[in-house]
Amino acid sequence: MLNTEEFGRRLSSLRRRSGKKQRQIAEELGLTPQAVSKWERGLSCPDILMLDELASSLGVPIAALFEKNEAR
Repeated sequence: MLNTEEFGRRLSSLRRRSGKKQRQIAEELGLTPQAVSKWERGLSCPDILMLDELASSLGVPIAALFEKNEAR
């Protein structure tokens, strides 16, 4: 089962590593910065259909969003 808090920490780490702001990711995905913030805080997760775009925006494969060692 997906731990949303772990996913959020991983996403935040990958986003910072990419040098992008939450606002930039949100604009690229057609969302609000608040949605990205909720993901990073573990309050919600992106729709499965959005994972490819999210990973592309961060410059990583989809698997990196779920691999524990990617956020370190």
